[in-house]
Amino acid sequence: MRFNPKARLDRSQVQVRRGGGRSGGGMPIPIPASAGGRIGGGIGGLVILVIVLFLSGALTGGGGGAGGSGNGVDASQVEGVDNCQTGEDANSNEQCALVADVNSIQAFWGDNLEKLGGPGYQESTTVLFSGSVDTGCGGATSDVGPFYCPVDKTVYLDSTFFRDMLEGQLGAKGGSFAEAYVLAHEYGHHVQDLLGTMSKVRTQQGATSDAVRLELQADCYAGIWAKNATTVENDDGQVLILDLTDEDIARAIDSARAVGDDRIQQQSSGRVNPDKWTHGSAGARVYWFQTGMREGTLEACDTFSADDLHL
Repeated sequence: MRFNPKARLDRSQVQVRRGGGRSGGGMPIPIPASAGGRIGGGIGGLVILVIVLFLSGALTGGGGGAGGSGNGVDASQVEGVDNCQTGEDANSNEQCALVADVNSIQAFWGDNLEKLGGPGYQESTTVLFSGSVDTGCGGATSDVGPFYCPVDKTVYLDSTFFRDMLEGQLGAKGGSFAEAYVLAHEYGHHVQDLLGTMSKVRTQQGATSDAVRLELQADCYAGIWAKNATTVENDDGQVLILDLTDEDIARAIDSARAVGDDRIQQQSSGRVNPDKWTHGSAGARVYWFQTGMREGTLEACDTFSADDLHL
């Protein structure tokens, strides 16, 4: 994956917040609301719906301390993004690469959401944090993993996730485009928010539950962006991502597989229980990401109407 050295980066789309120390265990953020009420309460009469990439606390240690290959922004290195000026900076700095990813993902949806049959796109901010962070959906720690909060319409990403959890405990190969896939998945939730899809969520667990359908659709939307990633331009007309290799795509697929419910359950307990799934199997996550890459339409990503989720 190579960024265009001439492309200017929009640093305003990414904020850095330095939180407190880590707190162990649990999920302090509310999970999707049930059909008959809500779980975790609400703010201003709204049901709080938080989308997380994987089950919090599913693996021993809650996401910290694993080795990994060193990819991803380390907490001790999290700084402001003022030095992220161009694609050249993104090629040499992992935090600037995340800025470039966010710019590309949002530029794509900004140019294409209406063309694909949706409403006008509204930008969302990504917050990089370390340790813990306060959000419109409540307090979060790094144990939660990347998530989208529809209350403040913001994507949150802990600085250690890629190294410690994705590559460390979940065993993904990682890499720049794997990280881009994670961000594209979370922005897929933002697109769902704009489309009103989140109102369809009534059931929170089970292989064919609404929660699983929502997650698989976000994977599919990530695939739509990936299909077009090397053609997306910034406001200056410069393509942001110059090229993607087959290895880049393979690493994104590997990451999609690594965050499958069955993979996480097998690693954490040695048993697979589809009745507890909230995000879909490894095979399903790969299938829907590839569907988005192949078809490139919102209609092809209609997991809520699909009889077969390819679990």
